Amino acid sequence: MKNNEKGITLVVLTITIIVLIILAGITVYNGKDSIRRANLEGLKTNMLLIETKAREFVENASFDLGIDPAKATDDMKAKAQSELSGEDKGTLVTASDSLASELGNIGISQEDINNGNVYKLTTENLKKMGINDVESNDEEGWYVIVYNINDTTAEIYNTMGFQGKYSLTDIEQIEL
Repeated sequence: MKNNEKGITLVVLTITIIVLIILAGITVYNGKDSIRRANLEGLKTNMLLIETKAREFVENASFDLGIDPAKATDDMKAKAQSELSGEDKGTLVTASDSLASELGNIGISQEDINNGNVYKLTTENLKKMGINDVESNDEEGWYVIVYNINDTTAEIYNTMGFQGKYSLTDIEQIEL
């Protein structure tokens, strides 16, 4: 007698399920890695956009100080400071702000805060700077600019950061 039953055996079914579980595990792992890379690249891109705009502000401020900042008059210093402040350029962080202590934990010095070099950006500030669809708040992390007029530099920070790195300089060094 011939056995003409068609179908799969329990062994074949078990092997198929094991192979599918292995493929699912690989896919989930690669998916998580892709999401982490996308999050890192998104943060870098946002910080680079902010840095570009901030450099424009700090270069204008440096220009207002003249060739020798040590010889700048009070009027020149006031004009330079006005280049960094305003409703479209962020809010000056002072030592009494609740954010000031958190900024110390991410590498921003108390000296920079005391010298008036640190500005917090809100989502509205970013929109006024022409940077849309970027959130800056408690949930997504605040974007913060630390200006140095003398060196014409602006360092960008995000209070949420990525893998314990908070400044654009440090985040650019991360490789996944």
